[in-house]
Amino acid sequence: MKKTFLFSFLFVLTALTGTAQQNITLEEIWQTYEFYPRYIPGFEFQNDGRHYTRQEEGKIVQYDLTTGKQTNVILDAAKLKGRNDFDGNMDSYTFGPKEDKIIISSGTESIYRHSSRANFYVWDKTELMPVFPEGKVMYATFNPAADKVAFVFENNLYYKDLQTRKVVQITEDGKQNEIINGATDWVYEEEFAIWKGFEWSPDGSKLAYYRFDEKDVPEFTMTNYNDDMYPEYVTFKYPKVGEKNALVQVHIYDLNTLKTAKVALENDISGKKEMPAEAEKESNTMKEFYVPRIKWTPGGEDLIVWKMNRHQNYLQLLLADAVTGKTRLLLEEKNPYYIDIHDNMAFVNDGKQFVWTSENDGWNHAYLYDMNGKQVRQLTQGDWEVTDFYGVDEKNGKYYYQAAKKSPLQREVYEGTLKGDKTRTVAAEPGTNSANFSSTFDYYVLTHSDVSTAPSFAVYKREGRLIRIIEDNAKMAKIQEKYNVQPVEFSTVETSEGVKLNAYTIKPPNFDKSRQYPVFMYLYGGPGSQQVTNSWKGQNYWWFQMLAQQGFIVACVDNRGTGGRGQEFKKMTYQQLGHYETIDQIEAAKYFASLPYTDKNRIGIFGWSYGGYMSSLALLKGNDVFKAAIAVAPVTSWKWYDSIYTERYMRTLAENEKGYNDNSPVYFADRLKGNYLLVHGMGDDNVHFQHTAEMANALIKANKQYDTYFYPNRNHGIYGGLTRLHLYQKMTDFLEEKLMNDTTPVGTTQP
Repeated sequence: MKKTFLFSFLFVLTALTGTAQQNITLEEIWQTYEFYPRYIPGFEFQNDGRHYTRQEEGKIVQYDLTTGKQTNVILDAAKLKGRNDFDGNMDSYTFGPKEDKIIISSGTESIYRHSSRANFYVWDKTELMPVFPEGKVMYATFNPAADKVAFVFENNLYYKDLQTRKVVQITEDGKQNEIINGATDWVYEEEFAIWKGFEWSPDGSKLAYYRFDEKDVPEFTMTNYNDDMYPEYVTFKYPKVGEKNALVQVHIYDLNTLKTAKVALENDISGKKEMPAEAEKESNTMKEFYVPRIKWTPGGEDLIVWKMNRHQNYLQLLLADAVTGKTRLLLEEKNPYYIDIHDNMAFVNDGKQFVWTSENDGWNHAYLYDMNGKQVRQLTQGDWEVTDFYGVDEKNGKYYYQAAKKSPLQREVYEGTLKGDKTRTVAAEPGTNSANFSSTFDYYVLTHSDVSTAPSFAVYKREGRLIRIIEDNAKMAKIQEKYNVQPVEFSTVETSEGVKLNAYTIKPPNFDKSRQYPVFMYLYGGPGSQQVTNSWKGQNYWWFQMLAQQGFIVACVDNRGTGGRGQEFKKMTYQQLGHYETIDQIEAAKYFASLPYTDKNRIGIFGWSYGGYMSSLALLKGNDVFKAAIAVAPVTSWKWYDSIYTERYMRTLAENEKGYNDNSPVYFADRLKGNYLLVHGMGDDNVHFQHTAEMANALIKANKQYDTYFYPNRNHGIYGGLTRLHLYQKMTDFLEEKLMNDTTPVGTTQP
């Protein structure tokens, strides 16, 4: 193996010098947040494209985008305290389409990681009206005229007429852990990133909504511990690999006729096109299917329904008649591996065409289609990825997107024309650029960072003229100087198979090539992810710098299966998650071990979630290379994880038993020779504590010693109060003891 530089130059965070440099402490990272940069709180562009609003100390404050000056306080929640039992605390707000009314929420309670319920109120500048005084509801949403609000209460869909004050219950069969109307189940929320399960039609006369029948979905129970005599048991539906998913339907309710049409989602779709035999086979398996998205056409005559087979390699976009529910095929996609769901659909030309992104040619690109599903033109092309789609400025015939055109490590912002004849670079400063455009596309807020520079936020005019800097985080440079942070060096590591893997390293201060340093590797490694990018790394950046100050060489390598390098690189791990990724991490570790200034007997690895899965596999399969591993919230067998995520990449256990058995850490516990720290939150509804419990059982059965930390009631993120400080203190101590100070040769620690 050899190391080659990815670019003709090296991105380096220049080591800054000072007369009173200090060492970084965990308390400064995770307790006082001394190193946390300033971010711009979430703000909403207003309809005029010139102003935006932000929530500040319980107020909705309006600003002029070009000057940054406050122009108005639209609402002060504290002044409304006591009206209709409002407590004066505002958690969030949403403007109506004409911005003359506002929905505000209070008393928000989390359900899962994204879903929540709250008390909702409508403010029309004169009156504060409760949406539903009988209890907390979910997803209160204006119709286009802002004279009605739809919401979900106890798994049923309702709407309130704001003029008559009448509440109409649309569904009646909703029941906890059985039927869900207007919201989604756990696995859709987690894996398809959709939790509000209804959409108003453009004219507000209809409501399209999901109905989930999850009666036959197996249940999972978590235990929460508190000061009561007995713990609290939380039971919810969680479909694991190969188990029954919820049965999904889509309905369209007509507010005028009071009738509900069921959307036809079975295989009797009219207008189905000819397709290859393999795709036909997948189509015939659509008795089990997902509906990851619904979206109204601009005119409201049809509802577009995304229908995907359980294998997730065949997608149909169906046009459902808003009155009858009958469907016809608009567009279909087939993939030999799997299809990633996205929200990149924008209508143009009065709804006669739409922009859509796809990996059809092996790279993620933008396409223009007509409403018969015929491709008009491919808008972007090349051996690079469109990484975000910002929308269409139809008035000027342009669209905007982010791409990794120059390098997988970078992100730029571009403007293209719908005619496909021109492309303009909007922002391409080395590092990572992203944009938030105003509603008229006349202005945009550009966010930029690189691995050595915290994010900056600036306002630009459409043509690229700088209007003003909102926040430059200049103080972070002074902090970096004060604490003597070290260069972050980007490079590539070439494996014995000739695969070039992107990597970065941080060396200790006063680095001495004649010494031998321990190596600490960090990874995530999951499908389509990237850790090795020229972007700000957040709080872990400071922990890595702290470890470098303590004498570690910190390294990170993106294995095969990660993103930014096209479909074949990303999807080659299909049906064998963990296989190529582990090979790459072990080979990268061997490369680092070969360097004259590293100690081959002191190489460790750390990851969280998929990264914890990977660090576990690396330690077990690479037991002659890795001395220690930390696995936080790891998957230890894919058979215990959810259906949508796992089957997308692995199919079911019955279809791919070898793929599961060959790459699940729980089956390799007997190979443990190094030091293993296993950490999990006991309230993790995503990767269940079961994974760590079963891994512990396997280690005990194999008579292998290990360290473990568990966090009662903490979810997948393991946070709250001093939790993160507590966890990072343990991990730091573990590395100090097991990697820095343990001189036992690698592979000989365990019996």
